[in-house]
Amino acid sequence: MFALRTRSPDSRARTGTLRLSHGEVATPAFVPLATRGVVKTLVPDEVAGIGFQMVLGNTFHLLLSPGPELIARFGGLHRFMRWPRPLITDSGGFQVFSMGHGGVADEIKGRRRAPGGEHAGGGAILSIDEQGVRFRSYLDGSLRLLSPERSMEVQAALGSDIALAFDECTPFHVSRRYTETSMRRTHRWLERCLSWHAEHGPPGQRVYGIVQGGVERDLRLESAAAVAASGCDGIAIGGSLGREQAQMLEVVGWTTAELERLAPERPRHLLGIGDIDGLVTGVELGIDTFDCAIPTRLARHGVALVPAPAHRWRLDLGRGIWRSSPEVILDGCACPACAGGFSRAYLHYLVRRRELTALRLITLHNLHYVARLMEDLRTAIDRGRLAEVACALRAGAPPGEAVSAAG
Repeated sequence: MFALRTRSPDSRARTGTLRLSHGEVATPAFVPLATRGVVKTLVPDEVAGIGFQMVLGNTFHLLLSPGPELIARFGGLHRFMRWPRPLITDSGGFQVFSMGHGGVADEIKGRRRAPGGEHAGGGAILSIDEQGVRFRSYLDGSLRLLSPERSMEVQAALGSDIALAFDECTPFHVSRRYTETSMRRTHRWLERCLSWHAEHGPPGQRVYGIVQGGVERDLRLESAAAVAASGCDGIAIGGSLGREQAQMLEVVGWTTAELERLAPERPRHLLGIGDIDGLVTGVELGIDTFDCAIPTRLARHGVALVPAPAHRWRLDLGRGIWRSSPEVILDGCACPACAGGFSRAYLHYLVRRRELTALRLITLHNLHYVARLMEDLRTAIDRGRLAEVACALRAGAPPGEAVSAAG
């Protein structure tokens, strides 16, 4: 399913091709989120037109609404959402984490949920044990069980090209003992996922195991070894990766180094990382695919991606400084917002009025930015120039120009 093409001489970076039931994916690649069966504000042809070859659907949310049975009656998620290309579905494990601890930023900063893991919409975790996770739906308060087998059953009904094994996304603040106990349970859940899939899984669907272990180096290496030994088709890196960027990249580096030793030919997916410097360094560390809400979530808050490292590659169009600016978001960008000549002043006005057109235009821009960035990185690896191109990108070279800017 995965054919390697070029290995970087300076790092663990590589290019390759994922060959899946619904087509091919050139790697390294970013995977936009289609959480509830849609990349928010866009239609599938727009996403494909930008250059993306795979999107990610959210098992947990699609389980609760509209339900896998309905989606299956429409022929699976591809047909239901009119996306004919490859599709990956997560396991629901991260949503369990979010219900109990908030988002990653909430959990790291200590913004705890109310007792019982109350969710803003009324959901709550009731228990996590060997059987699975019992929780109350945030939609109607009904009691649910999400087990390894149920997660795989839902993903089979969705018909994704890649299904992720059910795991627990270990919180940052828990003890080493809890992290270790949770990691080993995740390994046992992986075996159950693979057993269920071997007997009931749809033909052509691939299964990725997930490496856990928190920020403990020995646990990450143990988990990488266990997942590699399971025989899964690909390997994802999940869980809380650290308090800040440097620690996150260190944890990813430990893991990919071990996977390079134990399973060098299998694809590697990094869950939940999509900021610009994280993508560049993740590619250098040997990640093949990434998924993250950052590009689309920022857009819905009026924030555009631009080549400005000092500002975390972000341009807040809601700020008053842009009220009368005639500039487009980024000169030379081919997205509809920039190529269409929409000024920062106009976008500022739309953002402040919460007009949906602004959110669409900025979403299109941000996804164009990330798509061109990944294209630059693939080209750089194939030409043996990743170090120079990565340096140019970090210095603020615009995507689409970084290869020539590297000299």
